[in-house]
Amino acid sequence: MMRTFIKKTYAAVLTADVTASTEAFKKMVPVLDRMAAKGLIHKNKAARHKARLNAHVKALSAA
Repeated sequence: MMRTFIKKTYAAVLTADVTASTEAFKKMVPVLDRMAAKGLIHKNKAARHKARLNAHVKALSAA
């Protein structure tokens, strides 16, 4: 489930659609947080994914 949301966000970023990538990112963040809270992934891994994808989304909105 987590990888699905990450892939959807990356796909939205690659299409260069700002609204789609922003919405996908907003849907992905709570999923990663839940996975980290349950201990399925390390909290640093969740933070790393969020930071990298947030940088991509912000780069799209700035361009």
